[in-house]
Amino acid sequence: MELVTDLTLVLVAALAGGFLAQRLAQPLIVGYIVAGIVVGPFTGGLTVVNVHDIEQLAEIGVALLLFSLGLEVSFRELAPVRTVAIGGGTIQIVLTIAMGVGLALMLGWSWRPALWFGSLIALSSTMVVLKTIQAQGRLGTLSSRVMLGILCVQDLAVVPLMIILPELGNPTGGAVRVIAATIRSLVLLAAIVLVSTRVVPRLMSAVARWNSRELFLLSTTAVALGIGYATWRFGLSLAIGAFVAGLVINESEYAHQALSDVMPLRDLFGMLFFVSVGMLLDPALVWAQAGTLVAVVLSVIVGKTAILAGVVRAFGYRRVVPLAVGLTLFQVGEFAFVLARVGRSAGAITNDLYALALNTAVATMAITPVVSGLTSSIYRRLVARNVSEPLQTINVPRGGMADHVVVCGAGRVGRTIADALAHLRLPFVMIELDDARVQEARVAGLPMIYGDAMQTVVLEAAGVSHARAILVTIPSLIDVRLIVATLRRLQPAVPIIARAEGSDAVRALYGLGVDEVTSPEYEAAIEMTRQALVRLNVPA
Repeated sequence: MELVTDLTLVLVAALAGGFLAQRLAQPLIVGYIVAGIVVGPFTGGLTVVNVHDIEQLAEIGVALLLFSLGLEVSFRELAPVRTVAIGGGTIQIVLTIAMGVGLALMLGWSWRPALWFGSLIALSSTMVVLKTIQAQGRLGTLSSRVMLGILCVQDLAVVPLMIILPELGNPTGGAVRVIAATIRSLVLLAAIVLVSTRVVPRLMSAVARWNSRELFLLSTTAVALGIGYATWRFGLSLAIGAFVAGLVINESEYAHQALSDVMPLRDLFGMLFFVSVGMLLDPALVWAQAGTLVAVVLSVIVGKTAILAGVVRAFGYRRVVPLAVGLTLFQVGEFAFVLARVGRSAGAITNDLYALALNTAVATMAITPVVSGLTSSIYRRLVARNVSEPLQTINVPRGGMADHVVVCGAGRVGRTIADALAHLRLPFVMIELDDARVQEARVAGLPMIYGDAMQTVVLEAAGVSHARAILVTIPSLIDVRLIVATLRRLQPAVPIIARAEGSDAVRALYGLGVDEVTSPEYEAAIEMTRQALVRLNVPA
């Protein structure tokens, strides 16, 4: 009954921590981490007896999260950012390792543990980043796609790091074993992908014909964890295998149903992951290492943010994207725990370094949602000081526009609106920061301004002072708040129509002075009701 007792304690603590975080308007993951600290083995009172069991269950959470990521994001969607993902991600890892080595050497460690420390801090947390950008409504934006591409490269880098680092202390034959093990891992991963693409679609098709939701959920979960287990048995990680499983199902017609079925499991086991992260933090050791820990955490935040932002900018991304990537990927990720255990087993990491690395990871994870949430406001201040970047306009009249519609965002919603306005021959201009969408607009002959709608100079170039209406189609509430605030400062009287997810967001936007707010759920409910009344022959 120990496992049942521990699970009950974790669930109650997570509920209390989540409730407190919600009341304080903080991200839920912060509440979960605090709950883990409270019920962890390093605090008094009622604590979890077997932390290892909770950690094992938390691994399922990481696997299911990456499985759902594979279901949501296909390689086709990441293809436009493959250059910065592969090239930039690799450069970022190397530069961050170098930064970590320098920091560790300054703290008095020898080169071998310093190299391990640099490798630990080079990796970011896929779990934390995904939860953060989902909560902020940024999933699907250009910056989020760049983040996901870099995260994929980082997660794949765990495999060679786990192979190479332990061999660095081996004076004989280390290089040969490293090369052989790396080739073996890549061949095995390719074989698993090949088999999965042939077997999984047939399995899902057979199960779907039975019209049993329970069996479909069971088969979906079995595929995710089964392929994950196969990759783990071959020396790769459970999470990478689950991600591959998600990508395989993503190419089938069952992706949406699989995602909707697995989401409750993903969120529940994901909560266990964040609680288990909190359990790793020893308050007494944190206090003993307080000075060093604060210095290391600040160095990681500043250094890794600068490296990420600089690398992304070097690959041609401008405006808010480098800043967003840096302020969201700066944390030390969950794979650092795996690497740290391997390093301690190999005798390369002392207990003090192990504790410092774990505490740094927990601290940076906990503050990620808060720091990432500052992206828009920091960018806005930077833009106010520097507006020297050239403004690119496409198919916009040189003399400017008047009595037109401004559409902020060229995603699916914005593009549909633009097509309707073009069909009706109504003048309009779009604002978009995603280069791929801008190029699509160029090909389609749509009037477009390449820029950030939060930027005053961009809104002025779109002629908001002379516009008849402004439509904000961007889903992120944080971004919409700043756009609306800037619009109201430039033109208090222009009608603004925006979209929002959830009743709280709708009320918030009305409070900011938005004239009309549309909610996808509400609009869908109205249309479904109308259709039902038509079928029932009820006049509407």
